[in-house]
Amino acid sequence: MTTESDARDELIDLAADFYDQFAGGSIPEMTLPTRTKSNIEYDAESGVWTYGDRTSTRSANSVRGARKLLKAAYTIEFLANQLDEGRSSTLRELYYLSESWDNDEAQFSSQDESNDLVEDLEIVTGVTREDFHMRPEESGATLMGPLEIREQTRRGEREIHCQKDVGEGGYQIPNNPDMIEFLDDDIDFALAVETGGMRDRLVENGFDEAYDCLVIHLKGQPARATRRITKRVHDELDVPIAVFADGDPWSYRIYGSVAYGSIKSAHLSKYLATPEAEFVGIQPEDIVEYDLPADPLSDSDVNALESELEDPRFQTDYWEEQIELQLDIGKKSEQQSLASRGLDFVTDTYLPERLGEMGVI
Repeated sequence: MTTESDARDELIDLAADFYDQFAGGSIPEMTLPTRTKSNIEYDAESGVWTYGDRTSTRSANSVRGARKLLKAAYTIEFLANQLDEGRSSTLRELYYLSESWDNDEAQFSSQDESNDLVEDLEIVTGVTREDFHMRPEESGATLMGPLEIREQTRRGEREIHCQKDVGEGGYQIPNNPDMIEFLDDDIDFALAVETGGMRDRLVENGFDEAYDCLVIHLKGQPARATRRITKRVHDELDVPIAVFADGDPWSYRIYGSVAYGSIKSAHLSKYLATPEAEFVGIQPEDIVEYDLPADPLSDSDVNALESELEDPRFQTDYWEEQIELQLDIGKKSEQQSLASRGLDFVTDTYLPERLGEMGVI
């Protein structure tokens, strides 16, 4: 875990490097991996997305480059002060806070610009934005299951059991899951669930208790905190991870982001991705086998599926078979379509059978 002092030191070292370049008569610059799709490589050995060898340079030898470094310097000062004060802020607040800076050229023109700069600082310093005390806007997803934790809060430590001490909504994952200590568990496996409706169905039906399962609500495309806690559960508690999502190409990408990482956060893949995670469904073959209610594939769905056939993450016999089948039947289906066979079908039949076939239970 990176301490506040370590994070601040990395920021100050970067600012000092700018100063040293000035003092040495050099034009200040900052070198970064090129953050484009063409510079993303799939590392077959680790099973995650990483940046390639191509780099780009932010240099003060142009007006545009000088503005970028000026904004970086102001942001570094803000973040260092924030760490000194033990405060935190959101990415959105950083964008608006720049309006108060005393140099108009240092102010951000859009939130995308401030977001990108924070990611630049992550890459250059090797420190995550969570350790800079930068919070995302979205609320955290949740855990429900036989896991006891100790959480560090601004009011001190508290111990929580993620079944016994929480309501039906579960334990909300904090912005920085590395502040959590795992104390004890009876988890046999973790099930990462895409939709809130399905997560609620599993909890209402007592699936977490019946199978000693930790239910992780992904809340759609999972936030970094959700992917981080999922990886920690797998690596530190040595339990299988299964991803339960809708049967469409966009949900397969949700699975891909959990298992292999995303292009946007390739610099953090080893920190966020869980290559051992398996996909439990909805599979295209489930649509056929269970005659599930389905919608026709749109043109964008077809294009996305064809793109996935070229994606190294999906170039396995299993995924090629499933994607080809989906293109052939021309249908997609949601998790909650399983309710067409009864509200208990997913917990009494579908998941036990699928997880049994996968060797998870």
